[in-house]
Amino acid sequence: MSGGLWSRVKREWLLYHLADERFRFLYDKPPADEWVSVDCETTGLDTRRDEIVSIGAVRIVGNRIMTSERLELLVRPSKGVSGESVRIHGLRERDVAGGLEPEEALKRLLHFIGSRPLVGYYLEFDVAMINRLMWPMLGVPLPQPRIEVSGMFYEYKHRQLPPYQQGSEIDLRFATLMRDLGLPMWPAHNAVNDAVMAGLAFIKLRQLLAQ
Repeated sequence: MSGGLWSRVKREWLLYHLADERFRFLYDKPPADEWVSVDCETTGLDTRRDEIVSIGAVRIVGNRIMTSERLELLVRPSKGVSGESVRIHGLRERDVAGGLEPEEALKRLLHFIGSRPLVGYYLEFDVAMINRLMWPMLGVPLPQPRIEVSGMFYEYKHRQLPPYQQGSEIDLRFATLMRDLGLPMWPAHNAVNDAVMAGLAFIKLRQLLAQ
């Protein structure tokens, strides 16, 4: 089966299992040259048990970060926020007590994303956390294509290495990535800040990889 045919079959299968027809827009053709950078702060790193406490997302159009069109949501978890996670993202129980119910937060996020491809740094974790909300509500996972900034950075650095060094380990830490690209490093573990920084890195790396 060709790639194009497989994509159409997969799309039809997902649409068939979509539990709420109001979200068919997730499968529309994405706007040209647009993406959404997304980040989640959570109660921990266990994608099976921990919960989202904050979501940040920003639209990218061409080579511009649309900071005026950002999304910033606090989400109320069903369980407490551990001291360890508070030390990472600074969100205490009283900070998220007035947050949105997870299902409402997911609805707002999906309407913000639409059918645009997703961008992020170690995006697999954020998508796994979002999909935990998606499955019971819609019966399907996030369908958008995903672009991993650390993967783009690895490709960029790998191209610069001489053949005898191309098996060398490449430092993929976010601070290293931002410093190497000459980009500003804002306070990390704030969902909107992280989404904006990942978006800036994405734009810079697209330009560098196209050269």
